[in-house]
Amino acid sequence: MQTRYSFGGDEHIFVEVDEEMSLEAFFKSLSMTTAVREAGIAGVTEICPANASFQIKFDPDVIAPQALMDQLKGFEAAAEAAEKTIETRIIEIPVLYDDPWTRETLMRFRERHQDPDATDLEYAARVNNYPDVASFIAAHAASPWFVSMVGFVAGLPFTYQLVERDKQIEVPKYLRPRTDTPRLTIGHGGCFGCIYSVRGAGGYQMFGVTPMPIYDPAGKISYLKELMIFRPGDILKFRPIEREEYDATVAAIEAGTFVPKIVPVPFSLDAFTADPAGTNAKLLEALNG
Repeated sequence: MQTRYSFGGDEHIFVEVDEEMSLEAFFKSLSMTTAVREAGIAGVTEICPANASFQIKFDPDVIAPQALMDQLKGFEAAAEAAEKTIETRIIEIPVLYDDPWTRETLMRFRERHQDPDATDLEYAARVNNYPDVASFIAAHAASPWFVSMVGFVAGLPFTYQLVERDKQIEVPKYLRPRTDTPRLTIGHGGCFGCIYSVRGAGGYQMFGVTPMPIYDPAGKISYLKELMIFRPGDILKFRPIEREEYDATVAAIEAGTFVPKIVPVPFSLDAFTADPAGTNAKLLEALNG
């Protein structure tokens, strides 16, 4: 689609790169927001990137709205020609799948679900044509996931599975949102995964929980001095764990001795498009090497 530019009131410009999420749309959006940031345009007060769009907040007393709109459109051609490579990080996320907390929660909300007689994992496995929950979990944890956006609530990453489009896990959201979701739930809705940074309402299917906090507004957790761990462009790798390791990790976090596995890596969209399996193998080699 052609990029859409629109004003949002007197102080915002919204730029929609595409109607659906794709890595191509993300990289174009990333390139444009980077250009805005590096240009240091007087009057721009905030840049908010999303999955396939972004929003700019500005002071209309400093820069005229149409003048800013024209500058943004000028960045688009350069963004389309920009190199689609970033220096990023791959982060390992331990996950207790089919945990007791999300299971208890989902059982309280079965009347809001498409399949009241199945758990979220059972339903997700069935609609994605996996023979059982174990094989679905193996597929969910096998590939890396790309963080396309951080938001909705503070610290929450939206993640996009790094596999060919026809192999992506897709599961509809609940028919009606829940009023409760455990903190650090691994969720999935549509083609997007997420990690709920705080306890609260939600509509994504619930697959498990991680013992690893991803947001700490108090800044007391040793590895969260910047309050949240994720930023757009990060790559995640889920690692299934058992209850014993979950409890040990929680204890280590409370003691201040837990250090998440984070490794710097380059990511090339062109390389991934040409060879998804080979690109993922290199990412996992970097993480585990």
